[in-house]
Amino acid sequence: MFNVDWNTKFLTEWDDKIIDLAKSEGLDWYPINYEICDYYSMIGHMSYHGMPSHYGHWSHGKQFEVTHQRYNLGMEGLPYELIINSDPSIAYLMRENAAYLQLLIMCHCVGHSDFFKHNRMFKDTRAETVIQRFRNGKKRIQKYVENPNIGIEKVERIIDACHAVQFQTDRYPFMKKSESEIRKKYVDLINNDETGKYKNFDINRVPLEPNYDILEFVSKHANLEPWQQDIIEICRDQAKYFIPQIQTKIMNEGWASFWHYRLMHKLELPQKYHIPFLKSHNQVVRPHIGGLNPYHIGFEMFKKIEERYGLEECFLARETAHDVSFLRQYLTQEDCYELGLFSFAKNRDQYEITDISDDEGWKSVRDDLLAQVGTNGIPVIYVDEVEEGNVLVLRHDHDGRDIDLQHADEVVLHISHLWGDVVKLYTEVEGDTWEI
Repeated sequence: MFNVDWNTKFLTEWDDKIIDLAKSEGLDWYPINYEICDYYSMIGHMSYHGMPSHYGHWSHGKQFEVTHQRYNLGMEGLPYELIINSDPSIAYLMRENAAYLQLLIMCHCVGHSDFFKHNRMFKDTRAETVIQRFRNGKKRIQKYVENPNIGIEKVERIIDACHAVQFQTDRYPFMKKSESEIRKKYVDLINNDETGKYKNFDINRVPLEPNYDILEFVSKHANLEPWQQDIIEICRDQAKYFIPQIQTKIMNEGWASFWHYRLMHKLELPQKYHIPFLKSHNQVVRPHIGGLNPYHIGFEMFKKIEERYGLEECFLARETAHDVSFLRQYLTQEDCYELGLFSFAKNRDQYEITDISDDEGWKSVRDDLLAQVGTNGIPVIYVDEVEEGNVLVLRHDHDGRDIDLQHADEVVLHISHLWGDVVKLYTEVEGDTWEI
């Protein structure tokens, strides 16, 4: 039993107040279904990314055990809230939380759900079907595990390989042409070529243009069993669901924090709730020593935008931007200075500061930040061609940062398992071409 100062009737009454207030403020979100769970269940939900149904994999169990052990040792806390991008949204409330914290979380979740519903990066996540898709994927994978001709080892090896490259895909929404449309494009260019530019163009090259969606290419062109293709598509669909969350972490948490702060102040809370709410809020949005707290950066940026341009601009940013474009457009030298941002690099066995947010260095600090946020921290690898002998050639889109060669070796082995043949990866190491 837990000594809590709330019940479901209490939560329902306050939820009604929060809904009325949030609507009057202009927020528009998916309906939210709240589920009450204890800390042990919350760790389980975290391990499966909050999904009520998700395919089994050893990595989920590992994450559960690590989090559970660290929590019991006092080395790690649990998130105040966990909400998933679905229609309706599903949010989890820990039974151990005090009443004021449940109210803060409910306001925070309204902000998240509003962001999910309106931010353009989420438009293709198909929130209305995500629960069913994940459930169906789990059932199909479990069927393959139980098939005596396939079994868990083969299934998990495919999933391991998919996880290694799941975010090597098209990262931003656009109208992608099919292979037949791309082929028609080049046939027309060749037929209408008056300059000789396409005289030696190989129309039979595969692919005709770099393909940044590795799992899609492998699924279409590798010699795979139907069950292998199906698992690849399940993992690929999962990655496309989660990529927008990676790309908008600062904005998403900042928007939710901005609105829980605003709503909680306007709810006319009793003093016994308001003071501890302020303490929890300050803990959530405080700067992190030696790292970036997305809650802190996002919350402060939306406050700055409201001060400079008005609340309407906040809504516009919420709808149109992702973390990179958001910071590039709105982060100023003054902000960099007030947020205490600086750049650093490792020099032998120690770190040294390379730039600070002064007149000369703030743009470099901002650019270094942009290179790390969203999916910019994930190397870009694409399919370049299939050479004679069915050799799959990949290239690293080098941006000045070298990749970890040992890690790259392991990734190439995973892709080779999916491809069923030799795979080459070309990158740069200290300015020289390197083949893996």
